[in-house]
Order: sequence, then structure tokens, then C-alpha cells
Amino acid sequence: MHGWIILDKPLGLGSTQGVSAVKRALRQGGYGKFKVGHGGTLDPLATGVLPIAVGEATKLAGRLLDSDKVYSFTIRFGEQTDTLDAEGAVIATSSVRPTAAALESVLARFTGPVAQVPPAYSALKIDGERAYDLARAGEEVVLASRDVTIFSLKSFLARVGGAFAGRDGEAAMSDIAPGRPSTSFASPPPHAGEELEEATLIAHVSKGTYIRSLARDIALALGTVGHVTMLRRTKAGPFDLSQAISLDKLGELGQARALEQILLPLRAGLDDIPAFSLTPDQAGALRQGRVLAGIAATDGAAFAMLDDVPVALVDVLAGEVRVVRGFNVTMSKEDS
Repeated sequence: MHGWIILDKPLGLGSTQGVSAVKRALRQGGYGKFKVGHGGTLDPLATGVLPIAVGEATKLAGRLLDSDKVYSFTIRFGEQTDTLDAEGAVIATSSVRPTAAALESVLARFTGPVAQVPPAYSALKIDGERAYDLARAGEEVVLASRDVTIFSLKSFLARVGGAFAGRDGEAAMSDIAPGRPSTSFASPPPHAGEELEEATLIAHVSKGTYIRSLARDIALALGTVGHVTMLRRTKAGPFDLSQAISLDKLGELGQARALEQILLPLRAGLDDIPAFSLTPDQAGALRQGRVLAGIAATDGAAFAMLDDVPVALVDVLAGEVRVVRGFNVTMSKEDS
């Protein structure tokens, strides 16, 4: 049991609770004890892709934290909350509602490298204390801006009065905006001059990007205020919703001792780097931490394999192969 279980995290569940759910399923299935960790925090008020690393895959969780993410999120205009989401108290209001044309016109400002001030209610530390703990205690929280990258940002769905209007039919509505109409063509796209009560957008972002801050800044650029009412992660690194399972399904497979059905291989977390085939002698050397010399291979990261068995994440430079992360994985008797 070394690999990845991808959860479709439900509303209200914390990332550590998702890890606990996988541990519980492993116990119920009699799999024994394995290290379990998550590949990127997802707020309790957010849903979607939560990669859970099992066994030796936990050694790769850090790489996933550094990976790009894709989110769909809804901004409700007219109210800003202290948490920048629906959980917080309203701290500012505005009667201004942006038009669809105005929204489209500002999105380019938030694409590319962006300096972003994180929310006061975040897990960042100030003098060793979590920012959200200080904010909840009533202290003023001032966080420095950070540089992030927003690779793409586009509108998907808008609400004009009581009607939702689709803007893009490329993805399933149930995936992008749960609870919204089942089709993105519920009504025609909003006219350029129509005022929006809320809008759902899709953002492909770098690590460290706060969607709540992005929503705040978009609203301010439109001359109003706003907060996030829906946040769903649809992709994290190489993993997306097509691979994700519900907590109920996780529990069922744990009880049936069938978690292998949904366990993705350790290699799935490294689909952006090439595989590197080893001889048995080379595999033995790497397992001892030795450097391989005189290897004809392209410089860069590689995933070293002995047949189908992961040996190590390695770095290749000028014909030398060095271990970055070794994996304690052996071939089962059934496979040998």
C-alpha cells in the first residue's frame, strides 16, 4: 500500500480529518499501519481534490505542495467578511454591482505574476503564531504581500437577479459549481450591461495563491467588495476530480478490503518527470546511497525503477545519478 488515494473532500471536513478517514479505512481493511499524509491543505469550507499519500508516497507529498492547482470559486458582490468567505462577519458593504463586461475587463489584471496580500485568517505564522489565531483573538494582523502566479483566470457562471447564466460549456457543472444548475446553459450569457450579484470563475494558480484574496482583489478592482461563497479544487498537481472518490466510497472499499482498487501508484505523483530504468546492480547501489557514474541519461529529475518497482527519485547531472528520495518498496511474491 504505497501510493495515492484521491478524495473528493466534502464541505466541512478538514484536511487532517481526510487523512484520519484514510487511516481508518486502512485499519478497517486490515492493511496494517502505514504513514499517511495529505498533499496540500484544503479549508473546511472548500471541497474537491485532496490527494492523500500512503506509505512511501508520503516522501513525495512536499512536491505536491509545490505544484499548480486549479480552483472554481464564486464571488458574491456587495459584502466583504473578515475571513473573506461565507463563514466570517460582514465588515464592509457596497451597493455597487459590476457588469459582466466590467468583470471580463479586469480579469487580465489578475493573470500572470501578481503581488497578493494573504487573508488575515490564514495558517501563515507571525512570530510563531498562526495568523488565524491572532485574528480570532481580536489582534490586528498585518501580512506582507507575496508574489504568486495566476496562469489563467476566466468567468464560468454568473447570477443576474435570480437567474444563473452560463458562460462556458467545457466542464460539468456538478464539478465546477456544485449546487448550481445542471447545465452551464441554464440561461443565456449575461448581457454586457447587466449587473451581477455573483460570478463563478476558474483559476489555474501557482503554489501559495489564496483564492479568497483573489476574490477580494477582483471585487475591489470593480469598485465594490465581495467574498467567496463557494470554493472547489478541481485539480492538484497531476490529480483531478476524475480520480477522486467520496468518503462513503472510501469507507465501503475499506470494509471490503478493496482499497487497492482506488490506490494510484506512487509514480502517479511524478507524472511530470521521466522514468529511468535500472539494472539490479544499479538499484542495489542507489539503495545504499551510492552515486552512479557514467550514466547516459538526460540531466534533471528522474524516477528510477527496477522493472516495476520504484527505487528512488534521483537527480541526473553530467552522467552522475544521485538519490534525492529513496523508496523502501519491494516486489511482492505474487509479482516476482
